[in-house]
Amino acid sequence: MFDRFWFCLCLWHLVGVFADSDAVKSVSVMEGDSVSLQTNTKLLAEDLITWTFGRPKTPIAQIDKYTGRFSTYDVLDGRFRERLKLDLQTGSLTITNTRTTDSGLYQVTIKGMTDTTYRFNVAVSGAFADSDAVKSLMQGDSVTLQTNTELHTEYWITWTFGHSETRIAHINKKYGMFSLYDVLDGKFRDRLKLDLQTGSLTITNTRTTDSGLYEVMSLVSHNYTYSFNVTVFGAFADSDAVKSLSVMEGNSVTLQTNTELQTDDEITWTFGHPETRIAHIYKKYGMFSLYDVLDGKFRDRLKLDLQTGSLIITNTTTTDTGLYEVTINGTKQTSYRFNVTVFDYVHDSSDSVCDCDSAEAVIRLVLSALVGMAAVAAFVVLVYDIRSRRAGKDS
Repeated sequence: MFDRFWFCLCLWHLVGVFADSDAVKSVSVMEGDSVSLQTNTKLLAEDLITWTFGRPKTPIAQIDKYTGRFSTYDVLDGRFRERLKLDLQTGSLTITNTRTTDSGLYQVTIKGMTDTTYRFNVAVSGAFADSDAVKSLMQGDSVTLQTNTELHTEYWITWTFGHSETRIAHINKKYGMFSLYDVLDGKFRDRLKLDLQTGSLTITNTRTTDSGLYEVMSLVSHNYTYSFNVTVFGAFADSDAVKSLSVMEGNSVTLQTNTELQTDDEITWTFGHPETRIAHIYKKYGMFSLYDVLDGKFRDRLKLDLQTGSLIITNTTTTDTGLYEVTINGTKQTSYRFNVTVFDYVHDSSDSVCDCDSAEAVIRLVLSALVGMAAVAAFVVLVYDIRSRRAGKDS
């Protein structure tokens, strides 16, 4: 009788929550929430239960029912520090304030009458739905790089820019401190804003030189990084497009860049095929040059706007007709092209035809008027002559 009762007791203990002890239960949770890994059983007096994490299996918690002792281990560089809770009746494990680094395989082993093991695959979804977000906008607009999360007490968040990972902003949530760094020769000066609740970064009054890689790193027990690829479009939607400009000979024409040069920008203007350098600005050193090339073709007729890099050609001649290209070298290289046509007023066929047609019409009108007037005069003279003759006969 006792043996049968003991067998039934062992069988009851073995059934537990899982029909298959080799099965892996999948559990998903959003970062910051809590998750409980349930055993759905009641521990017996002599049970020893051990929780492990990852591969290799690192013990993170243990209950010894026989001695009444339990432990949560401060391992993996404090990864789970003060975030693990044990249910001493069931052996269930609760992880509070979850982080993406908590994702992985958890295993519980119950040693009693027999050894039983259950496994949980936990996935903690981070703040970013897409860790490689792409942002595109027009120059002058604002852009916000959203974290879509709420910073917890111990969060330490850092924003960097470029492949050299230059630090541009920082939040230390624990001490309520934040910083915006005036780096890269004041590149972002007075244009960065931080959301202290979420860590999101806003860039105002954007420039083409703001294009590049932005990364946000959250430092807690473990580092994790998310990236944003930002592209700021300048005056030209398509850098391969050619802008056509027409001007009458003798007038001036301005090739506009519609941008503001940054500190490190180097801008070069070329003309024709092959490309002959005609003007150059080196913003960093405050230097600019106008080249007396092509047999003095542009001598004393070129002007540069040192703020925008725009080029002005004064007193244009028909030989100024052709392709002009500007290349801006900064954080990235950008080129724009202008096809300039200078019309000769005298020899332009369309204008000449128009002018000749107009002159001819005027001449014909004048001649017609003169002929008409002459005809009228002749008629008057003729009538007068006839009347005079009749009057002579009557007398």
